[in-house]
Amino acid sequence: MARNQKAKETRDAGASIALLWGEQDQPTRGPKPSLTPARIAQAAVALADAEGLDAVSMNKVAATFDVSAMALYRYVPGKGELVDLMIESILAERPDLSVAGEDWRAQVTEWARQCLRVYQGHTWLLAATAMRRQAMGPQQLGWLDAALAALEPTGLTAAQRHHVFLLVVGLVRNLAQQSLDFDAERDREWNRLTGELLERHADRFPALTKALADGGFVPDTDPLAFGVDCILDGVQALIDRSEPASI
Repeated sequence: MARNQKAKETRDAGASIALLWGEQDQPTRGPKPSLTPARIAQAAVALADAEGLDAVSMNKVAATFDVSAMALYRYVPGKGELVDLMIESILAERPDLSVAGEDWRAQVTEWARQCLRVYQGHTWLLAATAMRRQAMGPQQLGWLDAALAALEPTGLTAAQRHHVFLLVVGLVRNLAQQSLDFDAERDREWNRLTGELLERHADRFPALTKALADGGFVPDTDPLAFGVDCILDGVQALIDRSEPASI
């Protein structure tokens, strides 16, 4: 689920998977470990929530435990693997979609709402993730599984269900990015300057001028519902086309 270069630090996929699934080798000698990968990830999440992902370093995380950065490497090989752990730690158990009832559209919409809340609650997640394949722990896989399960009643192929999932999570990420970038003062200034420009050049941009005058750029009160409905209307059209014609 990242565009930030530091979030793309080299990861050892095998090490990440071992950490995410609790399958890493345990030390057989020496003192009993005083930390755990989970505690380290939680401290890193708190730091990222407060200061952003760029602020997360092995040194800063170690300082929260009054230990050296080298002490953390006993538990986590590096920042890349730490970010993987951070992502896993902020995800709750498999999202409960039962509140949406049995309707597949309602369940997909509920999944999207819960997902958006995670992104908005941890704004660094956009920088920490990308639309790429990466090491995933049981929590992340639980979210993916829940989305695909909600789409099973559609009768779409597995590939089609996966494509729909990508459309929905792409919408969620887009809205999370918009929310992160939004600045009310700059938005008002943009509206004022653009309005003045279009007053002078309306003949060159008639559709844009009309859209602005008709309130086309007024923020939607629930952009997620609008976006998901548009996606799922398309899915329903695909379902209808796929069903055999009645004789």
